[in-house]
Amino acid sequence: MNTETQYRSIFHPELFKNQVMVITGGGSGIGRCTAHELAALGAHVVLLGRRQEKLDQVVEEICHDGGQASAYSCDIRDEQRVHETLSQILQSQGRIHGLINNAGGQFPSPLEMISSKGFEAVVRNNLTGTFLMMREVFNQCMQEHGGSIVNMTADMWGGMPGMGHSGAARAGVDNLTKTAAVEWARCGVRVNAVAPGWIISSGMDTYQGIMKTIIPTLKTKVPLKRMGTESEVSAAICFLLSPASAFISGVTMRIDGAASLGSRIWELADHDHSQPFDGFHRAFIPDVLKEDGN
Repeated sequence: MNTETQYRSIFHPELFKNQVMVITGGGSGIGRCTAHELAALGAHVVLLGRRQEKLDQVVEEICHDGGQASAYSCDIRDEQRVHETLSQILQSQGRIHGLINNAGGQFPSPLEMISSKGFEAVVRNNLTGTFLMMREVFNQCMQEHGGSIVNMTADMWGGMPGMGHSGAARAGVDNLTKTAAVEWARCGVRVNAVAPGWIISSGMDTYQGIMKTIIPTLKTKVPLKRMGTESEVSAAICFLLSPASAFISGVTMRIDGAASLGSRIWELADHDHSQPFDGFHRAFIPDVLKEDGN
């Protein structure tokens, strides 16, 4: 992992100077990494999540590294709380230039064992919460001032066996992204999404059982023969938020090493020719991969 003391972004250090970026699920994983990169590029980053202590820790990290950040405890599934939180942010910051809908979560299960309550909880977390954040940011700010939204989805094009509830929700996010890109273009709002594949992240340590044994083998299913880094996802998000993507809207960018492509009958050759981009100076290897010697 990167041993430097500052975020090593490929973008200009003042790319987002004087801009306000709101990121949900900013207390860990890809959200934490993206918050660090945005702050390193001059943005004031506003972190949202359910656990204030996790958010405060990331705020402390960012400030220690010379960036600007603040945090609000917010359950994105709670419509009233989302409305109130966005209002508070705007009262404090004046404007929101970018929204990264990173928050989400799911649990592994075959379809026949998912209860209605469990299915609805995952859909509400991954899809409904994304919609509520998008709508409130648009209605309260971007309808008047424009802006950019980046949503988080996943590799769900071939179905998502073992996580059908998440696959359904993530497919919904993909379609929601396309719809908003068309409807809100009139206001200068661009809406895109990223679809990470298997990314080395702290979230991997939340899985137990068979998933825990599968995770160390995932890289063998990727044509590039490795897993991605959080900073490789963050870099894509920063590009989609930037002026360089001013004519890009309504797309979902796959960040998966081509794992979502190809055929089951095409054998993947072993190699070590893909070198990861590791820009996040505070990244760490999850325990489940340490145990495998990765």
